Amino acid sequence: MRAWAVLGPGPVEEGALRLVEKPVPVPGDDELLVRVRACGVCRTDLHVTEGDLPVHRPGVTPGHEVVGVVAGFGAAVRGFEGGERVGVAWLRRTDGTCAYCARGAENLCPASRYTGWDADGGYAQYTTVPAAYAYRLPDGLDDVTVAPLLCAGIIGHRALRRAALPAGGRLGLYGFGGSAHLCAQVALAEGATVHVLTRGAAARKLALDLGAASARDTSELPPEPLDSAILFAPVGDLVPVALRALDRGGTLAIAGIHLSDVPALRYESDLFYEKQLRSVTANTRADGVEFLALAAEHAVHATTHAYPLSRADAALRDLKAGRFDGAAVLVDDLS
Repeated sequence: MRAWAVLGPGPVEEGALRLVEKPVPVPGDDELLVRVRACGVCRTDLHVTEGDLPVHRPGVTPGHEVVGVVAGFGAAVRGFEGGERVGVAWLRRTDGTCAYCARGAENLCPASRYTGWDADGGYAQYTTVPAAYAYRLPDGLDDVTVAPLLCAGIIGHRALRRAALPAGGRLGLYGFGGSAHLCAQVALAEGATVHVLTRGAAARKLALDLGAASARDTSELPPEPLDSAILFAPVGDLVPVALRALDRGGTLAIAGIHLSDVPALRYESDLFYEKQLRSVTANTRADGVEFLALAAEHAVHATTHAYPLSRADAALRDLKAGRFDGAAVLVDDLS
């Protein structure tokens, strides 16, 4: 099969991601073989390609927002049929026995493994997934529409819950890409007032079109104090900016897996009055099931830009440069 591989982490503009030939993977006893039809492009894929995340698998194929059909399965798999549409997300496997898994926090499992980082992902014609970690997808959403929901949507949903937004509260979103524009739709459907702070003019327009109360540059303050904020942009310099925008008792959740260094915080202006700063680590399968149900209930939809799979490197370059709003999705053109 044809697949993209990170042959040596480095700038995506310099060819760190290459299209190569790989054997079609053989599913393990508890795994599905999935014929990929679409795969969302996530900023985490860029971090894997450029080495912001350490190499876990040399030559790894990125991609963890995978929509495809079951093309085969291992001997221990039950409950799936050939041709069934499934989704493959970031969390690939946990040990199921540690203290974190036992208390429902499998996203913190020290033995957790991830699609497109520890195992080859969806920038390819085929991939595999443990059957217990595959998602059944809602009807009525086409492959391109549903792909970004599988990471951008799920992690945005977890970040929203970590931000402890009160009912009818005021939410600030810093950065407005694939994850934030899905998170905003859930927050708005649940009655929040949403303010968006982002550098891109197209992203600010999208925010207003979706119903945000305001959309400003990240250098500006929102028009009112925030009960909660989520930092989606991987920019540590924005942490004190977002903290200062919070009202007393407010919470800032940092949604990304990678963040540039955070500058020194001033206790009195940035953290005092019981403000909270929280990180977000991956997601649980329960997060995914809950979000996909909410997405169907509230008609959450991704603003998507389709790229052929043969141009995955161009999609990552455009993501890095901020050339599109919403989310990019790769569609197989290599068959």
